[in-house]
Amino acid sequence: MESKFDFSESNEQHKPSAKKSGLATQLKFLIQLLHIARDTDYAATLEAVRADIPFRGATAWVLICSIFIASIGLNTNSTAVVIGAMLIAPLMGPVLATGVSLAINDLNMLRQATLNFIVMVALSVATATLYFFFFPLQQESSELLARTQPDIRDVFIAFFGGAALAIARTKKGTIASVIFGVAIATALMPPLCTIGYGIAVANPSYTLGALYLFFINATFIAFASFLVIKVLRFPMIHYADSKQRRFVARLVSFAALLVMIPAGVTFTRALDENRFRKEANVYLETHITPLKFGNYLKESAEIRYTSDGTEQIVLNPLGLVPIDTLTIKNIKKELLSFKTLEDATLIVIPSIRE
Repeated sequence: MESKFDFSESNEQHKPSAKKSGLATQLKFLIQLLHIARDTDYAATLEAVRADIPFRGATAWVLICSIFIASIGLNTNSTAVVIGAMLIAPLMGPVLATGVSLAINDLNMLRQATLNFIVMVALSVATATLYFFFFPLQQESSELLARTQPDIRDVFIAFFGGAALAIARTKKGTIASVIFGVAIATALMPPLCTIGYGIAVANPSYTLGALYLFFINATFIAFASFLVIKVLRFPMIHYADSKQRRFVARLVSFAALLVMIPAGVTFTRALDENRFRKEANVYLETHITPLKFGNYLKESAEIRYTSDGTEQIVLNPLGLVPIDTLTIKNIKKELLSFKTLEDATLIVIPSIRE
């Protein structure tokens, strides 16, 4: 008996629509999961940001205490002590306010944030300098030296810390602001202490390196908060006077450009350095390790990437491994096969044995 109903064609027709429905459901769930605008409290956020700008009274003393604690942590090479200092450091106000003021075109907030940012830096550096002047390091700790030159990880820490701080600050019913400050303190406190150390021991390279790292971190934090406020579409401030409106718009645009240009340049440089170090490690693994005593040579190798763009790979096994002229010539030739390492210089320090 022939069936009156044929379901095969009907099922085939419904498969694409069912698949589309499933994708739409997943997409809707993802949008709801990542959507943050509905939790935004615009008025309360701006009020809280303005309230966190000033550095005076109790806030100033808390900052001084946290800088002392962080300096002790760097002095003793104690990561736990440095983290403890971050938990109480009130550093977030002026930095976050800078990004927010640029995003909403608020000239008064930008002026207050800039002034208090300068006060914050001066007070922090003076405190760290005073500490290291009376308690100098017996030996430079790894915690301190790590803050003298930024790399791609520092950029990411600053950017995502600033973004997390801005998102958390805009959420309705937020928790204590001091917790949010940890994201900022992670990127700003150790460089400020290192600047003070460089001044105390009269080491310009440490001072300038830490100052550069601090500036980059502050820039990326402000840039991240700027982007978050723009994405959430906070209302812009409009001025009744057309001349003042144009002046403020130009000034804020110029300030935003000043923030974004160094951020872009530094991010590009950090990416280049990261690419160079990764390729240099591949070169050491593939061309140095196979040599006699190659593992020792690889472990003792130093990869250098300086702020002026100098790229070097230094083999310095303290003269314990003999390297003849032909071997040096070959490994230098093999270095040129790596496109990223074409401008790098291979330096072999031990005495050459023919």
